[in-house]
Amino acid sequence: MKLTEILNPTRVVAGTTVTSKKRALEEMSKLLAKGSGTVTEGEIFTALTAREKLGSTGLGHGVAIPHGRMSGIEGSIGALIRLKHPVDYDAHDGNTVDLMFGLVVPQQATETHLKHLAAIAELFSDDAFCKQARAAADDAALFALITSRT
Repeated sequence: MKLTEILNPTRVVAGTTVTSKKRALEEMSKLLAKGSGTVTEGEIFTALTAREKLGSTGLGHGVAIPHGRMSGIEGSIGALIRLKHPVDYDAHDGNTVDLMFGLVVPQQATETHLKHLAAIAELFSDDAFCKQARAAADDAALFALITSRT
């Protein structure tokens, strides 16, 4: 599975400034809404925060994968944010988060959802990749890095 199938350059941002997990999820919702067509930022935010209530999507090592299933979207949508300043994300390892890959999938896409999550988790568990993502000069460089690795 190629992450570039669910991600495009308009949904990759390097250097977003937020002050909290909530604000980070709001920014992620805005980006994900760019690819959703009819679903609003608010609806996406509700889906992401509902999933967070089940347990933090912070993977550890500064990475989070906020995700959710939604009705009203045709296919999976991804977005990537590198935060300028890490935020407390309630990650299991207690570390702050500065890399976030957001994902929304159609309500009934259980298998697809799991495949996407596995591919994202595998990529972001690579320390060398994360180091390169943190060093990417701008949005385009961050998107090019993802493109080169998936």
